[in-house]
Amino acid sequence: MARPEEAGRAERGGGESTGTVIVAALANLGIALAKAVAGVISGSSAMLAEAAHSVADTVTEILLLTALRRSGRPADEEHPLGHGPERYIWALLAAVATFVGGAVFSLYDGIHTLVTGEELGDPLVSYVVLAVAALLEGFSLRTGLRQARGEAALFGVRLGRYLRRTPDTAVKAVVLEDSAALLGLVLAAGGLLGGQLTGSGVWDGVASLCIGALLLYVAWVLGRSNADLLIGRPLPAPVREEIRALLAGLPHVEAVLELTTLVQGPREALVAAKVDFRDAATAAQIEWACEDAARRLRERFPSVRRVYLDPTPGFAQRREEGLSPWG
Repeated sequence: MARPEEAGRAERGGGESTGTVIVAALANLGIALAKAVAGVISGSSAMLAEAAHSVADTVTEILLLTALRRSGRPADEEHPLGHGPERYIWALLAAVATFVGGAVFSLYDGIHTLVTGEELGDPLVSYVVLAVAALLEGFSLRTGLRQARGEAALFGVRLGRYLRRTPDTAVKAVVLEDSAALLGLVLAAGGLLGGQLTGSGVWDGVASLCIGALLLYVAWVLGRSNADLLIGRPLPAPVREEIRALLAGLPHVEAVLELTTLVQGPREALVAAKVDFRDAATAAQIEWACEDAARRLRERFPSVRRVYLDPTPGFAQRREEGLSPWG
């Protein structure tokens, strides 16, 4: 979670994510067209697989842009907690698009090439397209990594851990897909070179299968991340412990009986707690304590947008009154 002095930078993250996705979408659209033309000219199944890869990435970026736009809408009467989680629905669909649009086609084309063979054409155009694609993908990846490194530094974690745990799945998708795209270009070039040196289409078919397997992995990682956030992920354990300690240290508070946190978006979280207030505290003191708690939590963790505290009798008091300590 961001520190108070970092709040402004954290709030700008949504705009950075949109810019990162737009750069990736424009790069992938041009690359997809060039790869498709090169694949037809050269007869390379690996190039056609790479074209399908770029088409899938382009569709993914469009879905991610939709996710960023729709999840940014403010709360209303029909959606009192806002639209933040909607981004994960669209991002999950983007992962499915990567699977269906890229992996399935690549695997099918690779198997078809191994079974029936292929007539290889002039690979020169394909090599030129791969070189240009590598430059464009590298620029897109650089944009995504720049944002990811900035966010990782903001939260004080390593880049790898940030990419594994970040709720900003748009940036995660761009970094993973562009990394996979660069590796896919290397595989496609290897398939072309192997076919050129040996005169066999087997190399090209194997390259297409490897590209399909790579896309399957990316789709699985992104799908699992978004499903996890849709189900409901809590704030990290150290943050939860700090929130619990902050609440327990407030005036008129005896204990924090139960704490629930929920990530609702990259910069949006909910905190709810059952709190045992001192028996001698007045209603007014409890009300002001709740307001003070919400203020302190938002100052300490700007991503915490909603705080709900439920004054609850402590376990000892409940036993005295013959009530269940859990209900």
